[in-house]
Amino acid sequence: MSFEKNDFPGSSGSENGLIWGVDSSEGELHPFRGEALEAIPGPGGFRWLHMNLADERARRCITRSPALPAPVVELMLSADDHPRAMMEGDYIGCVVPDLERDFDEGQVQGIGALHFTLGPSLLITARRHPLRSADIIRDRLASGSPLNGPRAALELLIGAITEVAGAMIGELSESVETIEDELLARASIPQPREMMGLRRDAVRLRRLVGGLNAVFQRLEADEELPGTLLPAIERIVQRLGGLDADIQTLQSQLRLVREEMDLLESKRTNQNLYVLSVLSALLLPATLVTGIFGMNTGGLPWATSSHGTLAATLLVIASAVLVYLLLRRFGLAQR
Repeated sequence: MSFEKNDFPGSSGSENGLIWGVDSSEGELHPFRGEALEAIPGPGGFRWLHMNLADERARRCITRSPALPAPVVELMLSADDHPRAMMEGDYIGCVVPDLERDFDEGQVQGIGALHFTLGPSLLITARRHPLRSADIIRDRLASGSPLNGPRAALELLIGAITEVAGAMIGELSESVETIEDELLARASIPQPREMMGLRRDAVRLRRLVGGLNAVFQRLEADEELPGTLLPAIERIVQRLGGLDADIQTLQSQLRLVREEMDLLESKRTNQNLYVLSVLSALLLPATLVTGIFGMNTGGLPWATSSHGTLAATLLVIASAVLVYLLLRRFGLAQR
């Protein structure tokens, strides 16, 4: 069953800190309409609640939930956004990195944190700032993506985060390849600010994927992890490993491009210094000659001649030509 995004509660503002919620029962999805957010779905049902941790009412609802163990509640409400994971009874509690977006345009702003707890019939995700992956999840749920249990919910959640990260890696790789082609063609050298932006985004993605990988490797090794979730977590770890390899390749490309840029800049600087050095050598004898004729001392040649200026000018030119021939003779004026 599919429904419109506007059917989600909280789309136009919620009175209980809920951003959106959905119930799954007998293979069908329904927008969550309940008022008691702390209630647990009945047998065979599954509920996903996405909440705003900046809203005190949402924090109270999480605190009052009778099913959540106290350590999981503490983790969900914690101000510490460092990636971590824990198992407590039937519930998994995690803090994972995610990409924040702005309120209006949906553009990625930086690395944020997603707090979530997953149980046999309930998934609660919570954040303080808008996250890009939440939009993808809501769109997929609205279009009828299956939500028949905790494994499907976990794969949908992490799949949305890795989808955003993978798309950004692809965009960055394309940008780096374009810059690399321009460098190899000697067409232009990118501005340092452009390269800094690419490096900043690559570092953000490395931290995102590295944090996710650390959390799910920790869960994969936990002996208390339910066997039904292990295949999903193994696939997630494998997917994150592939993304990590892609980011390492991207960062290697960036380093190579940076080195190529430095070589080109160094070459241009050396060429400029070469030209200045040759010009200085050519003008040095001319400067010496004009200095001598400007001493205003007795006995200067051609001081009384009507063609003295012309003779001095020819001497300046001849001295410059002589220096140039000497430079060519010793190979110092070769390009």
